[in-house]
Amino acid sequence: MDTTLTITRLSPDDFPAEVPGLARLLADVVTDGSSLGFVAPFGPPEAAAWWHARRPAVADGSLTVWVAHGPRGVSGTVSLARESKANGRHRAEVVKLMVHRDARGKGLGRALLATAEEAAARAGATLLLLDTETGSAAESLYRAAGWTRYGIVPDYAADPRGTLRDCSFFYKRLG
Repeated sequence: MDTTLTITRLSPDDFPAEVPGLARLLADVVTDGSSLGFVAPFGPPEAAAWWHARRPAVADGSLTVWVAHGPRGVSGTVSLARESKANGRHRAEVVKLMVHRDARGKGLGRALLATAEEAAARAGATLLLLDTETGSAAESLYRAAGWTRYGIVPDYAADPRGTLRDCSFFYKRLG
């Protein structure tokens, strides 16, 4: 990973100040075609509104957000959503792993994923879940990082252009 990048866990107090950078990142990856649950047109104002809606979850600890800062600002992020149900407190979900298109191919995605995995293990999670577009670069990253694909759902979600895409579901046991 680029040594000029730092990955920081956002506190509830720090989160609001990071929303503009997170919004620019989210808008960039959606514009670049990443299937993250949003369709075009989708710009920084819509992305900021989405991030602001996450504030209560960050405040109550059910969502942990890390941000990677580089010389140009926010270069990447990953979040970890903890399960609130009593019978599922051993698991968590990795969500919204994003790397700015200018920062890809340098190990940042792998570093962000490892950060979330390590934090989940320290918090007592023994099972992680995630999903991604089938055939995407992200799918290759998860396979290389030791995740196991347990299924594909055809036409699961629309990409930013509105085209339905298959989705691969993964898990990873920790510990």
